[in-house]
Amino acid sequence: MSEAPILCERRDAVLWITIDRPERRNALNNEVLRGIASGLRDVRDDNSTRAIVITGSGDRAFCAGGDLGSDSGSPFEFDPARPRNPMIELFTEFEACEVPTIARINGHALAGGLGLVCACDLAVATDKATLGVPETAVGLFPMMILPYLQRTLPHRKLMEWCITGMRWSAAEALEAGLLNYVVPSEQLDEKMDWLLARILDKSPTAIRLGKMAFHAIQDMTLPQAFEYTQLMLPTMSRTEDAAEGFRAFREKRSPDWPGR
Repeated sequence: MSEAPILCERRDAVLWITIDRPERRNALNNEVLRGIASGLRDVRDDNSTRAIVITGSGDRAFCAGGDLGSDSGSPFEFDPARPRNPMIELFTEFEACEVPTIARINGHALAGGLGLVCACDLAVATDKATLGVPETAVGLFPMMILPYLQRTLPHRKLMEWCITGMRWSAAEALEAGLLNYVVPSEQLDEKMDWLLARILDKSPTAIRLGKMAFHAIQDMTLPQAFEYTQLMLPTMSRTEDAAEGFRAFREKRSPDWPGR
């Protein structure tokens, strides 16, 4: 196992979190799960971070799921004194994250690895990647990632994926709505740069409050959602970012976002 299973690297306003276990196809163990969660947690009060990229080392796998032969803790373990599974703790951090998260899928994304893809706001994959939830082949079902899968995939497509355990190509995952973009491997970083550029020039306050609204209205009835959103818009209009955005529009210039 790598000495440091998680690498956190800041590239200007973007935090890159890399699962660095290529010899295990970047499989998940407790150390990996808590390392990603720690990286997400560290940006909570860091206004300089505008986006987070999640990826894996090498070019074979983004993440192959839970490590069935882990020597440093497994997502399948249960501690009655600490009933919160590290995978659920990680997903809780994703829900609390206020900046856009992007899955850079450099290889296969399977089982819990597919859960990481669904937990991210956006996903860009190489055309050589395959995706799937093969748990039924080993007598399991993708229980912990099922809530995210249900939010992301159509019901019948999800049932097919979960029951058959088949792998699907990146093109098929794109068609199902799981991915935003699929590109040749040699164009993956170019596409990531293109997408990040279109995030970093937008209002960080608008994105932060927008993500908050996305999560808040997800389980509301339609009348409840309307009630919430009609209050959010005038609230957003009073932010410093909105004031700067209006000024920049009138003055025909690019805004200089204060992030407040």
